[in-house]
Amino acid sequence: MQPSERLAELQLVLPKVAAPVANYIPANRSGNLIFSSGQVPFKDGKVVYVGKVPTEVTLTQAADAARIAMLNAIAACAQIVGGVDAISRVVRVVVFVNSDPTFTEHPKVANGASDLLVQIFGDQGRHARSALGAAALPLNAAVEVELTVEVR
Repeated sequence: MQPSERLAELQLVLPKVAAPVANYIPANRSGNLIFSSGQVPFKDGKVVYVGKVPTEVTLTQAADAARIAMLNAIAACAQIVGGVDAISRVVRVVVFVNSDPTFTEHPKVANGASDLLVQIFGDQGRHARSALGAAALPLNAAVEVELTVEVR
């Protein structure tokens, strides 16, 4: 099954790629790899989860934020190659969590992004990953993700 078919089955639509808010591009291609810029949980033109995890944003909300941010990262990568079906596998994911200094469950937040990738790309969605805490993130977003994919 193609990734676009899985998206439809999951009743998900890749969002429009947000315009950069500074001097960068949403994703960049080098050979057969595409690297997304950091993506936050933008939905309908605004950041949907803001603040520190877990004091202002719950663990469950943060995992959802990672899922939303990952949809944005997939969209940025897919835009470069003319669609999600040109992505042959997910290589690496980095998840930054805007976390309270005592928070240590970053991998659980990152699972929101990782689980989505496996749902969309199947075994080709399994990836290397880093999940870490940050003192602050752009726009006070709860989560920021980076995605590296391989394309056909």
